[in-house]
Amino acid sequence: MLRHRWASLALAAALVAAGTLGCGSDDKNPAGTTAVPQTHSTPSVTVSAALGRQLTDAHAATAKYATDLSAAERDGYMIITQMMPGMGFHYLNPNIKGFDASKPAILVYLKKGAAAQLVALEWVFPEQPTSPPLDGATYGSFDAACHFKDGTFTPVAVEANCPQKNPDTASPFNFWHPKLVTMHVWLWYPNPAGLYHGTNPLVEPFTA
Repeated sequence: MLRHRWASLALAAALVAAGTLGCGSDDKNPAGTTAVPQTHSTPSVTVSAALGRQLTDAHAATAKYATDLSAAERDGYMIITQMMPGMGFHYLNPNIKGFDASKPAILVYLKKGAAAQLVALEWVFPEQPTSPPLDGATYGSFDAACHFKDGTFTPVAVEANCPQKNPDTASPFNFWHPKLVTMHVWLWYPNPAGLYHGTNPLVEPFTA
């Protein structure tokens, strides 16, 4: 019961943020990462009926993952980054392509001890969509990188140059991706910077 009530409050907070807060302005690259949110300012988002339905669909579809990281992993999500400042731990489902509001390609978590809490959803694209998949959406980017199975990664422009193991952690190579366009949606955690902002000042105190 409490979990469902909390989930409802999370969705309400996301809808309020979409309707009243700016969506992104002059983000800076978080220290030690290559994820770069888009840097131009955008107007506040108006919660249209279409956006409301899409956010509700996304919320309902990901509710089973809200505090159950194991469920996400069973459904094909795997770690691709450790804790990124202002963001969280990123888990990718490589089988999800394109945009479907109910199927985010990436789930973003915060962790405290053994507990994990879903905070944001993310969709990735090879290039910026010609029209926003969600009303008022803004975008970020993630440089081409080699990812390793422990969630570490290193920027590399060409897949052939990826080492078979991370030289620092010895974790095996997992996959490489070219430069990507990203779309964050802070659906499960309030973000005073805006629903689509690439980073969230409220997650800074969290560590693994």
